[in-house]
Amino acid sequence: MSRADRLIETVKLKAGEAIIIHNPSNMYYLSGYRGEGILLITDEKRAIITDFRYVEQAQSESPTWDVKSISTGISHMKLAKEEAGDAKKVYIEYERVTVKQYKELESLFEGAELLPLNNAPEKLRSIKDEGEIKLMEQACKISSEAFDYIITYIKEGLSEIEIKLALENKMYALGAEGLAFNSIVASSENGSLPHAIPSDRKVKKGDLITLDFGAKYKGYSADMTRTVALGKPTDKMAEIYSIVQEAQENCQNALAPGKVCKDIDAMARDIIGSRGYGDNFGHGLGHGIGIDVHEEPRLSPVCDELLKPGIVITVEPGIYLPGIGGVRIENSCLITENGARSLITAPRELIIL
Repeated sequence: MSRADRLIETVKLKAGEAIIIHNPSNMYYLSGYRGEGILLITDEKRAIITDFRYVEQAQSESPTWDVKSISTGISHMKLAKEEAGDAKKVYIEYERVTVKQYKELESLFEGAELLPLNNAPEKLRSIKDEGEIKLMEQACKISSEAFDYIITYIKEGLSEIEIKLALENKMYALGAEGLAFNSIVASSENGSLPHAIPSDRKVKKGDLITLDFGAKYKGYSADMTRTVALGKPTDKMAEIYSIVQEAQENCQNALAPGKVCKDIDAMARDIIGSRGYGDNFGHGLGHGIGIDVHEEPRLSPVCDELLKPGIVITVEPGIYLPGIGGVRIENSCLITENGARSLITAPRELIIL
């Protein structure tokens, strides 16, 4: 069964109904097409609606789909209406459709119900198949090897930006097609910012340096974080590192099918909170990852979802001390039939450069 067929089954789509997909990640997942446009799905049709620039690409990437090109005066929405005919129900991605697009759909599909897809494609995407897992393994392999390289490159006097560029260039050299997200390199006091922007600050002896990055490989993302020391860290930062490593290892070891996401998150908060740093860990423990770097489910205090085989999820506890620095350690982990395994191979022990 194709992914589009699975979506039809999930939505319980009937004759005379249609699905319109705007989210590029969902377009890629359902059709294999990575250009611009929208998808139209009915019980009988699978159509990519794009423009002249992408027709050949769409035909190559999605040979089993009909490729339709817009023309002067015929917008993507108008062409979708022509292809869908007199659809009585049209399922759309409320999260992605602009007000302008919604009003156009209302006008074109006059009398039809415009219904939310309720993240149905994203829910299908949360369970990775064997092909997807292989792509993610390669993305994580590239990222781990880039880390092995960057710890030989870092030296006193280099700026965060210089380290970032060297790290990213290495990922490209190892086969990455792109970056999963903007890489983070945060040294010393900048490490207290979970999403710090690399600066021209030059690293020096005694710094802890947090590196949060990931390669993109054939449309799939990796996500990993390591914090390393340039020379011997202070006793305080060494203590914090030990706590974060304990939380990361214990929570990763607890991953398994049937576990509740918020219970895994609570484990990390118990460990970090019991050492007096509960107020310094303010983000969720982890998130699903795949085509997008942030997917469902989430390891957070409010997520009641159960882990299932095929989910790839991060485990990334951290402690952040404003004005002093921070530590985060993160692996991307695959839920297996009876546990979990990390797709990241880099060591988690504190590395002193």
